[in-house]
Amino acid sequence: MARTAQDPQIRMTEILQTAERLFMEKGYSGTTIADIAKSMGVAQGMCYYYFKSKEEILEVLLNRHASSFVAEIKDLACADEITSYEKIGCMLQIMLEGICYKNKALLHIVNDAQNLRIKDQLQRQVKQALAPWGLQIIEEGGRRGCFISPHPQTSFDVIMKVIEFLIESVYEKIPDELLALRLQMAARIVETALRAPEGTIQIYLTSV
Repeated sequence: MARTAQDPQIRMTEILQTAERLFMEKGYSGTTIADIAKSMGVAQGMCYYYFKSKEEILEVLLNRHASSFVAEIKDLACADEITSYEKIGCMLQIMLEGICYKNKALLHIVNDAQNLRIKDQLQRQVKQALAPWGLQIIEEGGRRGCFISPHPQTSFDVIMKVIEFLIESVYEKIPDELLALRLQMAARIVETALRAPEGTIQIYLTSV
């Protein structure tokens, strides 16, 4: 029986969900558009109608996932019930655990040599999307007397570099003891960038 027409957004979501499942099961390199179409029970042409390539499917998947944790950080920045110290630590935790989504499968996909362009593009987009909320947290901390940051943008840039360092540490699959040490050192670097008292910022990972 022929499939009934569906709303384009519903169809795109179906393609993305199927692709994500196959990427996890077979790996990105081992999955083709034909595999995605077969799993959905549709012709390949239907997939190509919505996405030009498998690479575009990956880009949209990553952007949607990044948007979800950026939204979490927006809510965090606007919360009144937690301290500025906690907000910075939670921002780092949300980003790291977002990157470690589904047992780090997406992290390994974006670090594949053939996907480095997507990785660089994603990092720029995430930094741009996070900037208003990261700066809001830093500036709020300054008003509350928690931070001393003469140039909040520079402090934010340092924090983003710390996140990149921690993401690479997770990707390297280093021993838990070394990862814990790097998390502690990263927290001290962030405190220095914000001139926050030592020990006020903590970075935790629960899904690594």
